[in-house]
Amino acid sequence: MEKKRFGTKDLITVGIFTAIYFVIMFACGMLGYIPILYAMLPAIIPILCGIPFMLYLTKVKCFGMVSITGIICGLVMFLTGHTFVPIITGTICGISADLIFMAGKYKSKKCTVIGYSVFSLWIVGMLMPFFVMRDSFEKLMLQSMGAEYTKTIYELFDKMAWLFPIFALVAGVIGAFLGFAVLKKHFKRAGIA
Repeated sequence: MEKKRFGTKDLITVGIFTAIYFVIMFACGMLGYIPILYAMLPAIIPILCGIPFMLYLTKVKCFGMVSITGIICGLVMFLTGHTFVPIITGTICGISADLIFMAGKYKSKKCTVIGYSVFSLWIVGMLMPFFVMRDSFEKLMLQSMGAEYTKTIYELFDKMAWLFPIFALVAGVIGAFLGFAVLKKHFKRAGIA
C-alpha cells in the first residue's frame, strides 16, 4: 500500500533527482548550438534522462513528487532565460504523469512507461514560443544566437515543429525502457533500486 503524503525525506529525494535530471537535460541542451540537434531536443532529452528518471520512480511512492519535479524544471528553465511556457507545461505534464503513476500504484510498468512519456511532453514547452510568441521568440534568439542560426532554426521549425510532441512521446517510451534495462542490469544488482 503506497503512502498518501510525503515528508522531508521525500522532498530531499525530489531535490536530488530533479537536480540530476536537470543536469543531464542541461548537458543535452548544449547540443542545441547545432541547429538540427536543437530541433531534436524533444527526442534526445527523454531518452538520456530516462535512466535517472526510472531510478527516481523507484523512490516515488506518493502523489506530488513528480508534479514538483515538473514545476521545478519549468521554473529553472524560466530563470535561465526561457519564456514562462515551460512553467505551464512542466506543471501540467508533471501533474498528469503523477496521476498516471498513482493509477498504477507506483508499481505498474505500463503506467510507468505512459507516465514518463507524458511527463516528457513538458520539454515541448521550451519550443512552444516558436508558435505562440513567434516574433518575440525570434528577437530573443537573434540577440542570443545571431541571424544565421536564427534563420536556420526557423527553417527547421517550420518543417518539423508538428513532430515535436511525437518525438517527446516516442522518446519517452524509449527512455523508459532504456531506464528499465539499466536499472535491472546495474542498480538492482548493486542494491540501489
